[in-house]
Amino acid sequence: MSNRKYFGTDGIRGKVGETPITPDFVLKLGWAAGKVLARHGSKKIIIGKDTRISGYMLESALEAGLAAAGLTAAFTGPMPTPAIAYLTRTFRAEAGIVISASHNPFDDNGIKFFSSEGTKLPDDVEEAIELEMEKPITCVESAQLGRASRIVDAAGRYIEFCKGTFPSELNLNGLKIVVDCANGATYHIAPNVLRELGATVIAIGVQPDGMNINKECGATDLKLLQQRVLAEKADIGLAYDGDGDRIMMIDHLGDKVDGDQILYIIAREALRQGQLRGGVVGTLMSNMGLELALKQLGIPFTRAKVGDRYVLEKMQEKGWRLGAENSGHVILLDKTTTGDGIVASLQVLTAMVRNHMSLHDLCSGMKMLPQVLVNVRFSGEHDPLQSDAVKTVTAEVEKALAGRGRVLLRKSGTEPLIRVMVEGENEAQVTELANRIADQVKAV
Repeated sequence: MSNRKYFGTDGIRGKVGETPITPDFVLKLGWAAGKVLARHGSKKIIIGKDTRISGYMLESALEAGLAAAGLTAAFTGPMPTPAIAYLTRTFRAEAGIVISASHNPFDDNGIKFFSSEGTKLPDDVEEAIELEMEKPITCVESAQLGRASRIVDAAGRYIEFCKGTFPSELNLNGLKIVVDCANGATYHIAPNVLRELGATVIAIGVQPDGMNINKECGATDLKLLQQRVLAEKADIGLAYDGDGDRIMMIDHLGDKVDGDQILYIIAREALRQGQLRGGVVGTLMSNMGLELALKQLGIPFTRAKVGDRYVLEKMQEKGWRLGAENSGHVILLDKTTTGDGIVASLQVLTAMVRNHMSLHDLCSGMKMLPQVLVNVRFSGEHDPLQSDAVKTVTAEVEKALAGRGRVLLRKSGTEPLIRVMVEGENEAQVTELANRIADQVKAV
């Protein structure tokens, strides 16, 4: 990964109104991306967004920049990120752009790009866009300017695509599902997909007002869903994040099921159906319990760096089809090209229906090791991870775990945080050790 000025691990992100998330910057970005992407042919770009209030401003700025470079923008309105990847492919567009800051609060926003194949843009294309950003904006001749249009049936197309990943001989009749759409981009998609497959659906987090996205709901805050699953005596609770590329679940007992467990269920079911080609990719944060459970099944497992693009890279390198982050980014390459919360949840529901098993029982083959994550905010340019004092305390903690656990320190790719993760067999010990390191990071 080169030192790019604007693009992070997941596109460009920041606070709305502060560089880079300002109308003038995004206009320039639209133009620069247009210049780079126009070299290919169809001259059409699909633009989707989540439900943040700033999406209106940013999509207009992007459109103006693209039009100046001679590209036509096709708007989908609020749509999950994976839906844009899918629509970019089906419309044979040059690229797809999503205006979203995923699981972040409403006053953040970001912009990420998909290639014509529906995958994240390769590093060299992102670098070419950044190079273009340095040049002054020029406008193509009037006759060459881009237009704007709306894709009216975008939601319907994507609903049908999601349903198509569920086996046609099965249905969800008799299942009671609570679905939390985080007041985000899945609000008009996920409940419909599940209803059309036969489930009884109780939908929450489906009243977006531009400011309540991810607020005390969705995949990053499961309390509301837990309460509702227990109150409704539902079979399962599904929680998506603001842009629909993550999924977390709650079983009928109110227990959380995260990305690692979801990956385990999908991998085991694929093995059972004889559809598992190769192994499974997790990340440095994946629970050791996942590794041990897959080992038991004889399924190869490898870890990538944290970030769904690295998981995908590792999957492509190995030629494998399954990968996930514990945050609920699940990538199923035999179904689609990027992490998709709805498609992943349908695979777990398939396993439940096919085996007549509850979500709780499907998870029982995997024992999660206690994992404690402490986030430490830091500001300034210094890197606490390079400090000798932090390195010394980390080495002491690793020694204390004596090979029965793991320590991981890393900078967040999306927020100004240092993440301190310790994993081991004893929760009290793990908590104490994680805080010991975190205190040292704070002190630097």
